[in-house]
Amino acid sequence: MSSQETQNVLHHWREAVPEDRLAHLIKDATRSLIRALQFRLADHNVSFGHWAFLRILWEQDGLTQRELSERAGVMEPTTFAAMKAMESLGYIERRHLPGNKKNLHVYLTRTGKALKKHLVPLAEEVNAIGTHGLKESEIKAARKVLLTIIANLAEDEAAMEAEERRLPSTRELYRRTNGGDA
Repeated sequence: MSSQETQNVLHHWREAVPEDRLAHLIKDATRSLIRALQFRLADHNVSFGHWAFLRILWEQDGLTQRELSERAGVMEPTTFAAMKAMESLGYIERRHLPGNKKNLHVYLTRTGKALKKHLVPLAEEVNAIGTHGLKESEIKAARKVLLTIIANLAEDEAAMEAEERRLPSTRELYRRTNGGDA
């Protein structure tokens, strides 16, 4: 966000609609945090999309592409494309385990592992910038609020799944609204 865009967002929240929905405020805060991190990651030729997968693999190497998709909260084709790109960059390698030709497992290379010591401090820096001027108790309260929101919405989603409700694909939504094939 440019400086002017940031000022517009702040004006929106502080003056125009200070009581607007929390979801919009969280979205704007998330966008700002992501952009700040993207600037820093770009200095190391790492995209934000790759960052998400690197973080997961730093915690547990050797996951399948499906497991990576689930943990990152993205569709499998997105993960496939990212893994292909990350492999060409030398960050990961994909291989079958002996006796299992079905699943591809993803492993960090030495280069992928080494990125952690350079990139994690950048994320920590962004968090420090984002929380500058807040007391530790305020940060703890914000974490508690956000974790409660996540838990409540996960419970709601489980209830939807129990009712056999599902999210339609983009293609399905298009068909519903346009009365035809995509």
